[in-house]
Amino acid sequence: MSESIRNETSTKPRDVIDPETDATPSVGDLVGQVASDLSTLIRQEVDLAKAEATAEAKRAARAAALFGGAGLAGWMLALFAAVTAMLALDVAIPLWAAALIVAVIWAAVAAVLAIRGRSEMRHVRGLPETKESLKEDAQWARHPIT
Repeated sequence: MSESIRNETSTKPRDVIDPETDATPSVGDLVGQVASDLSTLIRQEVDLAKAEATAEAKRAARAAALFGGAGLAGWMLALFAAVTAMLALDVAIPLWAAALIVAVIWAAVAAVLAIRGRSEMRHVRGLPETKESLKEDAQWARHPIT
């Protein structure tokens, strides 16, 4: 994919000496040529980045859909395992007591997960390097060093 993007916008290399006049180009012509080549290079790199980002986004979306399906299947497994446990306990105790025991177990699982999630969330720092870089940029913009 990236090769096709590069080939679509590639240009032929230009001769340094004009064959019609046998004269070397002026500095201005050379600077213009370099600017044009740089512009083409940047355009090609942006096109390549767009193509790669699109492909990666599609791959990530596919993976996210598969994780969603796995989550749904896991939820269904937990639901049916709870019903099975409740019916198994019903052999020894009344159904309402079996349902209460299974519900208490699920409440304990939810509490543990919530506490762990809260603990992990406290460690999230955001984007500290980006914040620092933006602060430095703002400082430089207010007081540029000459």
